Amino acid sequence: MIPAETLHRKSLFSLLYQVDQDLAEQTRAAGCPFCGGPLHRAHYWRKPRGGPPELAEAFEVRFSLCCGREGCRRRVLPPSVRFWHRRVYWAPVVLLVTALRQGHNPDATLEKLKSLCGVWRSTVKRWQRYFRDLFPQGAAFKRLAGRLMPPIDPHRLPADLLLRFHRNCRQPEQAISGCLRVIAMGP
Repeated sequence: MIPAETLHRKSLFSLLYQVDQDLAEQTRAAGCPFCGGPLHRAHYWRKPRGGPPELAEAFEVRFSLCCGREGCRRRVLPPSVRFWHRRVYWAPVVLLVTALRQGHNPDATLEKLKSLCGVWRSTVKRWQRYFRDLFPQGAAFKRLAGRLMPPIDPHRLPADLLLRFHRNCRQPEQAISGCLRVIAMGP
């Protein structure tokens, strides 16, 4: 399994930032999904928790777009591998901490994870419930599940999904990035 210390590598957040930039550019190039108008930048700041303490502020920008056509002006949020919907923790923190807490992993004690990411027991329990009860019912997992052979047991999410990516690319940063991209975009 990927070590928890990976969450404090700047290389992980640099890679995720680049992926988010690419996703935002692809979304912008496609135009407004509501009216076909041009999309302009309308980025905003987030204050996510759990990453490296010395991470540059530029990484906290949530890429967002706004339609430039008069009468539409609707906001379009490109998929993101850094931010998991409205959660206050970084997406890789949610993914990896939840995966590490599954099974018997002596390196993933709550005390160690709290000192590393500042995450509380109640928060980890909430994330575990999300992956056990809500995520398998969502569109992202349903799209993905049809392409996974052998299938992943929904009760072993996200650990088994992350492990599949880790087996294929061996680099922890690449495994986390690939897994988050598939979750955000679908296969």
